[in-house]
Amino acid sequence: MAAGDLNGRIALVTGGSSGVGKATARALAEAGARVIVAARSAELLERTADEIGASALVADVSTATGCRTLIEQAVVIHGGLDILVNNAGAHHRGPVTQRDADELGDMIDTNLRAPIMLTRLALDHLRAARQASVVNVASIAGHVPLPGSATYSATKFGLRAFSHALAGELADTDVRVSVVSPGPIATDFILADVDSVSDLTFSQAMSTPEQIAELIMRCIADGQVERSRPRMSALMATAGYLIPALPRALRPLLAAKGRRAKARYRR
Repeated sequence: MAAGDLNGRIALVTGGSSGVGKATARALAEAGARVIVAARSAELLERTADEIGASALVADVSTATGCRTLIEQAVVIHGGLDILVNNAGAHHRGPVTQRDADELGDMIDTNLRAPIMLTRLALDHLRAARQASVVNVASIAGHVPLPGSATYSATKFGLRAFSHALAGELADTDVRVSVVSPGPIATDFILADVDSVSDLTFSQAMSTPEQIAELIMRCIADGQVERSRPRMSALMATAGYLIPALPRALRPLLAAKGRRAKARYRR
């Protein structure tokens, strides 16, 4: 299945009202898919759906009920489901001691429980398709622990593990599972509050939403289990996983680089 030829395929994108979700929904629609975008904000969601010719479903995937209702409603719209992109995310930045327990729980519910639940709820419909795809949007923070974002990092580690393991479980079926692990992306998720984002985050090259959407589309096309961007960040993260002392040694240099980049973005 080519990413540029998804004629008639039914695709659901969570977190689809802006950023990577919107860029992915647009790319899917341009490839011929029948797209459903889901997000919490009704006004922005409807505007996005109108702009790209998609259907809109207001949903809060941080709750079990929200996940069940979303899949049920999405299947009703077009009578099935071929592609699920789990892109919705939450990040309450700062050390664990500076966030309350509910905020940490919200990240776990949105970033990890939701994609797991949505995938399981969608699987019966996906397996009925002649070829189906699940793409989970994780993060480079799921490759190496990120101080100041401990819970966020944990959820992305978990999402990557789930994706790789499920890809193995479904290897003999027509459902392909992939995970995309981006570094920082030029969206309001980061740029709306530059000072709350860690210096280490800004030490990496910034991607556009369209560049990450392209990785998602390539995963849909060929089923590759994981793609990351920037590649150098992914390689460094893997090296840090294999040699734990390496990130600690490089952290001061990377933080200084990130501070300089933050200053540019403030300007």
